Amino acid sequence: MSAPRRDRRRDGPPEYVWVPSPLVHAASDQPTVRMRHPAASSTSNGVVPDGVRSLEPPEAPPPSTTDLSSRIQQRTPPPEAEEQPDNGAWINSFRSLSAAMAKGFARDKVGVFFTFLFPLMFLVVFGLLFRDDSATKTRIAVVGDGPVVAALQRAGAVDLERMGSATEAVAKVQRGDVPAALVVNGNAVQLRFAASNQTEATTVQGLVGGVVDKVNLASSGRPPAVKLDSRQVEDSSLKAIQFITPGTLSLAVSSSAILGATLTLVSWRRKQVLRRLRLAPVSVATVLTSRLLLSIGIAVVQAALFIGVASAPVFGLRLSGQWYLALPMLVVGTLAFFSIGMLIGSFAKTEESAGALANLLVLTMGFLSGTFFPIEKAPEWLQTVSKLLPLRYLVDGLLGVMVRGQGVEALTVPVVALLLFAIVVALIASQLFVWDDA
Repeated sequence: MSAPRRDRRRDGPPEYVWVPSPLVHAASDQPTVRMRHPAASSTSNGVVPDGVRSLEPPEAPPPSTTDLSSRIQQRTPPPEAEEQPDNGAWINSFRSLSAAMAKGFARDKVGVFFTFLFPLMFLVVFGLLFRDDSATKTRIAVVGDGPVVAALQRAGAVDLERMGSATEAVAKVQRGDVPAALVVNGNAVQLRFAASNQTEATTVQGLVGGVVDKVNLASSGRPPAVKLDSRQVEDSSLKAIQFITPGTLSLAVSSSAILGATLTLVSWRRKQVLRRLRLAPVSVATVLTSRLLLSIGIAVVQAALFIGVASAPVFGLRLSGQWYLALPMLVVGTLAFFSIGMLIGSFAKTEESAGALANLLVLTMGFLSGTFFPIEKAPEWLQTVSKLLPLRYLVDGLLGVMVRGQGVEALTVPVVALLLFAIVVALIASQLFVWDDA
C-alpha cells in the first residue's frame, strides 16, 4: 500500500512518494521509494523536470524459482489433507440424525399416545373381557328339567337361564338376547337357536348333542364302546391373555414401524429436508438406518410395556419356554414393516394420504393375519392370502416362543419369510423413491 503524500508548495523541497513496484513487492514486500519535485505534479505526463534526482534504487533482480516454490508450498495445503476422509463423519452424522429423530418423536405427544397407549388399550380391553373362564361361557335359556339339563349343569360349559315357558324362551332367542333355548318335556328335548349368531349356535348344538348322546348311553345300561380322553397340549394354566398378547403386540409393532417410516419420508420431502440432506455429506443409507434404529427401539419399548402390563396379577400372563427369542422376531418384523413404510412414503404426496393408506394396510393385515381371530377358521382362499402378509409370520413366531413353549425351530420359517419380504419391498421402494416433489 502507498504512504500518504505530504502537501508542499510548488517551490518547496522535493517530495518523497511511495510507489509499489509489483516485482520488488513480490520478492521483499517493501515499496519502491521515488522522489519527485512538486512542480512535476503540474505536468500532464508526470515527467520529472530537469535537475530533479530520482531516488529509485536499481531494479531488483527477479526472485528465484526456489523462493517462489517455497512460498507456494507454505501457503497451499497438501492435497492429501484435503482428500483424506474423516473416519468419524459417518458416525457423527448417524448419531446426529438419530438424536434429532428421537427428539422429534418425543415432542409429538399425539404420536407417542397412538404408538404406545392406544395399542395397549386393545390388550387391556380384551384381557379384561376374557380373563375369567366364566366370561367365555355361552348363556342359553332353559325350560323344564331332566337328565339332559342336569348333565349340562355338571359340565359347566354353559350358563343356564331358567324361563317360565317355551314361548318366552323362544322370544328371547328371537330378540338376540341368547343364542339358543332348550325346552325339555319328559324325554322330548327341543333346541331352538338363532342362525344369525352362527358361532355360538354351532357351539351350543355340538354341546347339547354330545350331552344327549351320553344320557342315552347311560340310560341303556351298557358301558361305552369307545372312551374319549380330551385334553389340551399347552399348559393347563394358560389363560386367554397368553394368546391375546402376541397378536396385539404384533399389531402395535407393525403400525408404529409403517406409520413412522411413511410419515417421516413424506413430511421431510414436503418440507424440503430431503433435498437439503441430499446436498449435505449424508448418504441415503445413513438417513434410513437412523429411522430404522428408532423404529426398532420403539418396538422394544412396546414389547416391554405390553409384557409388563399383561404380567400384572389382574391379567396373569405367564411366559413359557424360550420367550426371549421374541426379541429377534420383533427386530426382523420391524425391518419388514419398515420396508412397507418406505414403499408408501416413496409415492405418497401428503401426510394425510400416507397415514390413511398406512392405517388401511395395517388393519387389513390385522384381520387377515390371525390377530383378532384364528385364521384357521377362515376360508381356504383367505388363508392363502394371509400367507403373503408379514404380520401373519410375526404372529406365528411370537405365539411359538411365548405361548407354545417352542425354541429356535419355531423362528426358522417366520424369520426367512420376513427377511425375503423386506428385501423385495425395499428394492421396489428404492426404485420409486424421489428426493422432492418437483
